Amino acid sequence: MTRSTQRSYAYYVLGILLLVYTFNFIDRVIIGILAPPIKAELGLSDTQLGLLGGTAFALFYTGLGIPIAWLADRFNRVWIMTAALAVWSGFTAACGVVQSFSQLFFARLGVGVGEAGGVAPAYSLIADYFPSHQRARALGVYSFGIPLGSALGLMIGGIIASQVNWRWAFVVVGVAGVLVAPLFLATVREPVRGALDPGGSTTNKPPPMRVALGILARKPSFWGLAFGAATSSMMGYGLAFWMPSLFVRSFGLSLIDVSWMYGIVVLVSGITGIWIGAWLADHYGRRSRAAYALVPAITLLAGVPFMVGGALSRSFAVAIALFCIPEALRLAWLGPVLAAIQQLVVPQMRATASAAFLFINNLIGLGLGSLLLGKLSDSLRLDYGDESLRYAIVFGSGLYVISAALFFWCARRLARDWTD
Repeated sequence: MTRSTQRSYAYYVLGILLLVYTFNFIDRVIIGILAPPIKAELGLSDTQLGLLGGTAFALFYTGLGIPIAWLADRFNRVWIMTAALAVWSGFTAACGVVQSFSQLFFARLGVGVGEAGGVAPAYSLIADYFPSHQRARALGVYSFGIPLGSALGLMIGGIIASQVNWRWAFVVVGVAGVLVAPLFLATVREPVRGALDPGGSTTNKPPPMRVALGILARKPSFWGLAFGAATSSMMGYGLAFWMPSLFVRSFGLSLIDVSWMYGIVVLVSGITGIWIGAWLADHYGRRSRAAYALVPAITLLAGVPFMVGGALSRSFAVAIALFCIPEALRLAWLGPVLAAIQQLVVPQMRATASAAFLFINNLIGLGLGSLLLGKLSDSLRLDYGDESLRYAIVFGSGLYVISAALFFWCARRLARDWTD
C-alpha cells in the first residue's frame, strides 16, 4: 500500500469511527430532548430524570470500561467495537417499549454496558493510524461525534417525538445503529500497534492491568487531566440533558423549536470549539507539552461569564447568542487532553490508559452531572419556582472554574510525565 493510499485509508477509518461515535452520543443524549414527554407520561420528578440522564447510563459504562479496554490492548479492537455498537444500539431501541421508570432505568443501564466498549478502543486505534504530531487534531475530529451526535439526538428526537411519539425516537436511532455494525466490521482493519511512534512497531506484550494502572497512578498529570476533565464534564453532561427543558420551561418554546434551534448551536459551536482546542494544542504543543493542559484551562475560564449571562437572560435571542460561546469553549479540552493521555503510556497500554481516564471522567461527569443539576433545580424550586433551572445552571457554572484550576495545576507537571 502506497503512502498516499495509507493516508486516505487512515482518513476513512477516522470517518467511520466518527460515525460510530456520533451514534454513541445520539443514543447517550437523546433522552434529554425526550425528557418533557417522558416526564409527562411516566410522572417523573427532575431527580428521577437526572438519574435516567446520567446515573443509570454511567453505572455499568464506567465499571466495564477498564476490563474491556484491557481486552482491547490484547485482542482485536475492531471486533470489540462492533459488538459494543450492536449492544448499545439494541438497548436504545428497547427504551422505546418500556412502561415504567424502573424499566427505562434498566434499559439505560444496558446502553451503558454497550457503550463501555465504544470509546477507549477507538482512541487506541486513532493513535495507531496517526503520528503523534497529528493526534490532537485526529482525536479532535473523532470528538466531533459529541456535537454531531448531540445535535442529531436533539433534532431527530424532537422531530419524531413531535410527529409520532417519544418511543419511536428511541426505536429509530437504535435500529439505525445496529445496521452500521456490520459495515464497521467489514471495512476497518486492525492496525499494528505503535507503528507510527518513535522506534516503530513493537511485539512487547502489554503489562498486567495492575501494573499498567500503577504506572498511571504514579503520574500526577494523569490525575490532573482526569479530574479536570471530569469536573468540566459534570457541567457539560448536565447542560446537554437540561438545556432543552430550560428552553421549554423558561422561554415557552415547543419541543420541535428547541430541537432545531439548540441543535444547531450544539453542532456549530461544538465542532468549532473542538477544532480550535485541538489545533492550538498541536501547534503550541511542539514548543511546550504544557499547552495540552493550558488550552483547556484558558478556554473553560473564558466561557463562564457567557454561561451565567445566558442563564439569567430573559430574552431567548440573547440567551441563545450567549450560550453559543461557552458551548464551543467547554469542548475545547477534548483534543488536547485525549492526545496527552495517549502520550503518558507506551502504545501497548493506550486503551487501558484511555479507559482509566474515561472511568474517572464519566463516573463523575456523566454519573453526577444531570443528577446534580436536577437536584439543584428541585432544591431551588421553593425560592424560584419554574425558574429554578436557570439558577441551577448559574451555580453549576462554578464547576468550570474548578476544572480550569486543575488543568493549570497539571500544566506544570505534564512534560515530566510525557512518554515520547
